[in-house]
Amino acid sequence: MAAAVIAHPRVAHSRAYRLRKLRGSILFWFALGLFIIFATFPVYWMFVTTFKEVNDLYNLQNNPLLFHLPPTLDQVNYLFQKTNFTTWVANTGEVGLAVVLITVVVCVPAAYVLARSRFPGSGSLGIGIFLTYLVPPTLLFLPLSQLVVGFGLVNSKWSLALVYPTFTIPFCTWLLMGFFKSVPREITEAARVDGCSRLGAMFRIVLPLSVPGVLTICIFAFTLAMQEYVYALTFVSSSDEKMITLASRAGRAVRSTW
Repeated sequence: MAAAVIAHPRVAHSRAYRLRKLRGSILFWFALGLFIIFATFPVYWMFVTTFKEVNDLYNLQNNPLLFHLPPTLDQVNYLFQKTNFTTWVANTGEVGLAVVLITVVVCVPAAYVLARSRFPGSGSLGIGIFLTYLVPPTLLFLPLSQLVVGFGLVNSKWSLALVYPTFTIPFCTWLLMGFFKSVPREITEAARVDGCSRLGAMFRIVLPLSVPGVLTICIFAFTLAMQEYVYALTFVSSSDEKMITLASRAGRAVRSTW
């Protein structure tokens, strides 16, 4: 009898624990389901509207969330046959790769010197470089316009490859400094003892250990080149030289189906 009385609170505690665990699981899966719906809805919307008729896109009587039969490829054909979509994508890719190349070539040695070398004002110089990233782009219009005209890149996509590094380099240099500082100095000092030069230690020791940082600045520079709008609108007006961001927003302005 005593054993049964003692076991009863344990059973009650076990039931309460299972109920709490069940409640937690329900809340977790409910939140996860909402997140999945929120994350995948834009993709679903893009897929559904791609194969709709033009009348279905703007007709509120038809359910915009549902797929209507029969599907049509008119929108896809219009995009690839009657617009310069492939040219805009190619322009974006070329400018993005050029910006990534310039950013990496400049940022890697600059960040390495600021992070690994000891000289007066190195820390303040690194912070100062980062602060230049906070300068509003509108303040740089006049000097950058003169620079673009001086290089003969007016209305050219390569003017953007010249302009974009002015704000990718400061941030990426500051970001890469943190990765270089995380590499222990003892490793590079041991490499110097073994006969490596300072440049050799950077390429053979520090850079391989900082690959995540280099990939981070590459992704940042490329995505910024893809998404930037103000400079792309200012320095490029020819349709054959436009970036995909500017072209797609121009299509929205005239209520184009693409």
